[in-house]
Amino acid sequence: MAIADQPETIATAIEHSTVRRRPTATSAGGLYNSPESTDSSGEDLVKDSGSDDFMDTVDSGVGYSQPPQKHEDKTSVLDFAYRPSVPAHRKVKESPLSSDSIFHQLQSHAGLFNLCIVVLVAVNSRLIIENLMKYGFLIKSGFWFSSYSLSDWPLFMCCLSLVIFPFTAFLVEKLAQRKCIPESVVVLLHIIITSASVLYPILVILRCDSAFLSGVTLMLLSCVVWLKLVSYAHTNYDMRQLTKSIEKGEAVPNTVNMDYPYSVSFKSLAYFMVAPTLCYQQSYPRTPYIRKGWVFRQVVKLIIFTGVMGFIIEQYINPIVQNSQHPFKGDLLYAIERVLKLSVPNLYVWLCMFYCFFHLWLNILAELLRFGDREFYKDWWNAKTVEDYWRMWNMPVHKWMIRHLYFPCLRHGIPKAVALLIAFLVSALFHELCIAVPCHIFKLWAFGGIMFQVPLVLITHHLQNKFRNSMVGNMIFWFIFSILGQPMCVLLYYHDLMNRKIKLDQS
Repeated sequence: MAIADQPETIATAIEHSTVRRRPTATSAGGLYNSPESTDSSGEDLVKDSGSDDFMDTVDSGVGYSQPPQKHEDKTSVLDFAYRPSVPAHRKVKESPLSSDSIFHQLQSHAGLFNLCIVVLVAVNSRLIIENLMKYGFLIKSGFWFSSYSLSDWPLFMCCLSLVIFPFTAFLVEKLAQRKCIPESVVVLLHIIITSASVLYPILVILRCDSAFLSGVTLMLLSCVVWLKLVSYAHTNYDMRQLTKSIEKGEAVPNTVNMDYPYSVSFKSLAYFMVAPTLCYQQSYPRTPYIRKGWVFRQVVKLIIFTGVMGFIIEQYINPIVQNSQHPFKGDLLYAIERVLKLSVPNLYVWLCMFYCFFHLWLNILAELLRFGDREFYKDWWNAKTVEDYWRMWNMPVHKWMIRHLYFPCLRHGIPKAVALLIAFLVSALFHELCIAVPCHIFKLWAFGGIMFQVPLVLITHHLQNKFRNSMVGNMIFWFIFSILGQPMCVLLYYHDLMNRKIKLDQS
């Protein structure tokens, strides 16, 4: 239409109409016919009067080269605002809740987000009160510590003895620096040390009837030691090769950072073993000082959210799991109902675990050690594909994978797809060890769950390329991880563990 495409014609027509000959138009600060005021011409006024923000402009004086000084000047401006001849619709605009407006424009939905938070708090508060009224307080006095925990002293001693392996790796590197042993012997010794750092805790856990939480803690710690020792050996080997190339006068790529010379320092190894990173280097970015007040606040948050996790586990997850059947045995509809009922509290525990470990604990450790690089995670909750999730949710492990596994495979001529499969195999193996060994059950549920991510990576990639919509892959990610995958694994391991205890009691 001519109104939408050529708004200037209306303004020009009005400018030459009887409105221009009225005395009040001349007195309005030269609003229509003052050649000096280009920003406040009659044409611009007519344009702006069709917008919803014009009244605010009139009241505040915005857009005037000289703000009106008299009340009658402001009144005269209002006389020409929102005239019937001025178009009220000039642009193609989307509704605030339409998909184009949400994903392609700077549209704020902070109010709706606040509403969701309020509703979430209200609904969960009602459910908590209803649960307490119906079942009472289910947390036992020995939840945090009991006399049974004293029987886990072999695991505690094993945890303390893990420091032997980094010290042995340091001695090997010191001998390699002094060229006392050949490179092949160095590699063989590191393979023995790293393998022993994992096999030794596994044997201790399997020989002791320890609590599940104690076993998981020891296995996680041993896996972290293994990853750190592999990075320590691999990095020093690479630096030795680069040093030899420089001594021979060979060209070194500019991307290689050789700002510091190759050296083996026990101080750098000790700092690396306690630092919140899995990738070794001789120096790290450091902060200037420790914020003690900030550390205290994070510790308080850590205690609070750990208590919230314990409350949800004891008050909700345990009763649901105890009143369920094996997912692959019995009625299918009943199994689906149990999985869906378990999904919500399990999701809360998983989110609290992520916040406690990746945000609170790692930041507390980084602050105490003045460790500067604190990108422990990215915005994985916005992951468009399963591959994006695995790249963003655990940055220390991701950096280790691409530095010591994925790109070394590519440099040896292995295709990208095979290198990706190898990375998932390593991840699946360690997930299985961290869960199956403390449970004394090797059913490969965790291993199969991680390897199931490989076809999901392909599926979400295909859907993302087909629909070009970030919501599709993101919803699949949340459904697989929160609604289906994790509750299913909890039920599988729980019932297998209960079956194992029954067999042990009968024998």
